[in-house]
Amino acid sequence: MFARIPLPLRLPLIVVLIGANTLVRVSLLLLLSVLKWGLPVPALQSRLDRWIVALAEAWIGFNSWMIGHFSTLRIHRQGEPALDPQGHYLVLSNHQSWTDIPILQAAFNRRIPFMRFFLKRELIWVPLLGLAWWALDFPFMARHTKSQLAKRPELAGRDIAATRKACEKFLGKPVSIMIFPEGTRFTAGKHAQQRSPFAGLLKPKSGGMAYALDAMGRGLHAIIDVTLHYPNGKPSIYDLFADRIKDVHVHVRVLEIPEAIRAGDYQNDRAFRAEFQGWLNGLWQDKQARLQALPA
Repeated sequence: MFARIPLPLRLPLIVVLIGANTLVRVSLLLLLSVLKWGLPVPALQSRLDRWIVALAEAWIGFNSWMIGHFSTLRIHRQGEPALDPQGHYLVLSNHQSWTDIPILQAAFNRRIPFMRFFLKRELIWVPLLGLAWWALDFPFMARHTKSQLAKRPELAGRDIAATRKACEKFLGKPVSIMIFPEGTRFTAGKHAQQRSPFAGLLKPKSGGMAYALDAMGRGLHAIIDVTLHYPNGKPSIYDLFADRIKDVHVHVRVLEIPEAIRAGDYQNDRAFRAEFQGWLNGLWQDKQARLQALPA
């Protein structure tokens, strides 16, 4: 509807609306978080938790409404399995663009539990949003390079301990943990540098998934495997609200978590680590075939 407004007028309006929505929702969210921290009564904290998540879902709902009304983007959903708002999911997706997150949020908001992402620790300093992520119990993780881990192997143990501590808050509650196994957005340059064997995909990394499964134990019941595809190339957030993206395909399937990848020591057992990576590579082979079958 509002997509007909000329772009020089539409973009400032979008910025104002998103800014106002964020300011109001995050302010209320932080107020509830302060109350939760200052009133250590379990029953009250549980209720405040629900209100905090409801505010975040309302924030996403408004942003998704804007995508639907300020652009002509069509989200084509394939698969469409039955999903449970009270479920316990590990959500996996290929990573194509900065628009992936708002597209995933639009596709799954209120259909599954509120999605939490593993975030770099430095992102807590992002104005407003960093505090919102903290209030919503997003796990903040340190990222260590292979060279750092080679010099100081104990850092890997700290990462695992930090993951377990962050995930303890979700045990026994409906939860969706969101991971992009590729670790970064797809580009042709990265694909060539990696010599990825998967057409249209980067190599998946298994460490983050393995640590999440280890930390959550039986707290995760299924995997939601998502394949994203933009037929007209990899867009930016600007392209989204400038109405330059016409179509995006979101293929969804629900998978059981194999017992073989639940029970193992990823950090210290080389054979288990190879088995886990092999299983993930199999998912990526399926994803490559799915991408190639979707409309170009």
